[in-house]
Amino acid sequence: MTLRPLIIIKRIPNIDFMGLHKLGFALSIVLTVASVVLFLTVGLNYGIDFSGGVLVEARTQGPADIAGMRTKLNGLGLGEVSLQGFGSPDDVLIRLPRQPGDDKAQMKGVDALRTALGQSVEFRRVEVVGPKVGSELVAAGVKATILALLAIAAYVWFRFEWPFGVGAMLSTIHDSATTVGLFALLQLEFNLTTLAAILTIAGYSINDTVVIYDRVRETMRKHKSMDFRMLINKSLNETLSRTILTVSTTALAVLALLFFGGEVLRGFSIAMLWGIVVGTYSSLFIAAPLLYYIRPGRAGEAKDADEADRKPIAAAPTGPQGRTS
Repeated sequence: MTLRPLIIIKRIPNIDFMGLHKLGFALSIVLTVASVVLFLTVGLNYGIDFSGGVLVEARTQGPADIAGMRTKLNGLGLGEVSLQGFGSPDDVLIRLPRQPGDDKAQMKGVDALRTALGQSVEFRRVEVVGPKVGSELVAAGVKATILALLAIAAYVWFRFEWPFGVGAMLSTIHDSATTVGLFALLQLEFNLTTLAAILTIAGYSINDTVVIYDRVRETMRKHKSMDFRMLINKSLNETLSRTILTVSTTALAVLALLFFGGEVLRGFSIAMLWGIVVGTYSSLFIAAPLLYYIRPGRAGEAKDADEADRKPIAAAPTGPQGRTS
């Protein structure tokens, strides 16, 4: 039995992506600048991973009543206490904001939690994250993101040419920056899971970009004299079916995490869903159109092709009777 390929678009469309690329550039600049402004003015809602606090892993007798537990703990005056279920129905993760004072003050907060919840709740693990550790995690996260972007650009540069590497890096920076801006705008909790989502978005975006770049390079080799604007449009239209299929299947998986993954994966799912949309957009309207302005080395190929066309073909040897030997 032969498996038939799944084709979303049976006929290759003729969408003028390059006709919209200036509008795409303008929108991207606005989104990126707005994201930077939101980050600098409003700031991020850092989770315990970065701001410090207390993390408690608890287990209840029977399925956990998270709503009832949240009502009890929010009345203690310890700040905004976060509760979320994970694993089995009786496992609860409690996040307590950092209390004013030293480690003794943090443990007093834990004792207040234990008293409010009663003996029916077992505290299986208590972890205190200090502000110094949080600042070190912030620095490490920023460093990891920058190194990942540079590594992506270096890979694309090595795999293709330097104009491709520049386009890939700029589009990936755009995706990461706008994701941070979304979290600053909505004040969603920004933690290590969110940082992992940003790095995943960078990988997803570059995957789609590399597919488009590979088609651009292939089309450059086949049509050495084609207008570069038409060449980019042709490449984008030919890969559009694959792009739609990839986006659709990935979005379905992320939506399942968003609706059924619980509070633990909420931030990760929102970041990934946004990243899928903006990553696809940046591949179509940033990464590919940038090649129109920083063109890869194509003149040499065209020149070689012209010289090959003008070069005379050696005559075939003939025998004594004038026949081809």
